[in-house]
Amino acid sequence: MNNANLRSDRRQELIAFRIGDQEFCVDIMSVREIRGWTATTPLPHAQKFMRGVINLRGSVLPIVDLRARLGFGLTEPEARHVIIVVRSGTQEVGLLVDAVCDILTVTEEEIQATPGIANETVKSFIRGILAIEGRMIGVVGLERILPHAEAEAA
Repeated sequence: MNNANLRSDRRQELIAFRIGDQEFCVDIMSVREIRGWTATTPLPHAQKFMRGVINLRGSVLPIVDLRARLGFGLTEPEARHVIIVVRSGTQEVGLLVDAVCDILTVTEEEIQATPGIANETVKSFIRGILAIEGRMIGVVGLERILPHAEAEAA
C-alpha cells in the first residue's frame, strides 16, 4: 500500500458545536473536557472576545467567547451555553459556545479548503470546510484562536 492510500484511510474525530445557526468543529484530541457555563472574572483591558477567567480545579483558565472571536458579536451567556476546554501546544483555554452537537469521524480529504473568496481573517481562523450530511461545518484552527498563540504569531 502506498502513502497516498494510507493518508486517505486515516480517520480523525472532530467535535462539532453551534454558534448561532452555524456549526464549527475542532479536533477531538485537543478537547480536554466539556462543561456547563460558569460565570467568569473579567480581566482589565482584555480584548472583547476574552470573557475573563474561571477557576478550574485550582488552575486559572482563560475563557474565549468564540462567537466574538469569529466576528459574530458578543455572547450573552446563559445556563444552556457550554465551555469546551481545549489545549493547543502548551496553552489551555475554554471556548464559550452555544452547544455541542456531534462527534464526527472524517478523513483529511473530506475537509475542503476555505473558499478563496474568504478574507485573510476568516482563513486564519477556519482551516477548512466540512460538507457532510447536508451540513456545512467550519473546521476551526485552534492555533490562531488562542490569544497567546496570536500574540506569538504577530
